[in-house]
Amino acid sequence: MARHQITKQIDFSYGHRLLEHKGKCRYLHGHNGLLEVTVESDALDGQGMVVDFGDLRDVVKGWVDENLDHRMLLCRRDPVVAMLTDMGEPLFLMDENPTAENISKVIFKAVRQQGLRISEVRLWETPSSYAVYREE
Repeated sequence: MARHQITKQIDFSYGHRLLEHKGKCRYLHGHNGLLEVTVESDALDGQGMVVDFGDLRDVVKGWVDENLDHRMLLCRRDPVVAMLTDMGEPLFLMDENPTAENISKVIFKAVRQQGLRISEVRLWETPSSYAVYREE
């Protein structure tokens, strides 16, 4: 069966740290991430599209801007959460360690809840490293 796919890129900035990590990622630090969201369809719409790139951008960038951009992404168990909350810092709390792999999964599920037929999320944490999340 043939499928069509399109991918939209979204830039955003975030901070995080990884609990129980042995390397330097155990410290609070930031990234300029590049997000790639791919949606698919078995058939094109009346205009010959999977979905309009602008509509995809609005959905994904809207959610990312509201929830992740310029926020600290932290595990709920992280002891710095209370202090940062008291300081009024913007946080996005996760049940799991905020690795690129887990962030990709959170974004995938959020986009899917918006009604898009998402096939893959790729999060570039650095220009040479990315994580992918997809469900079969």
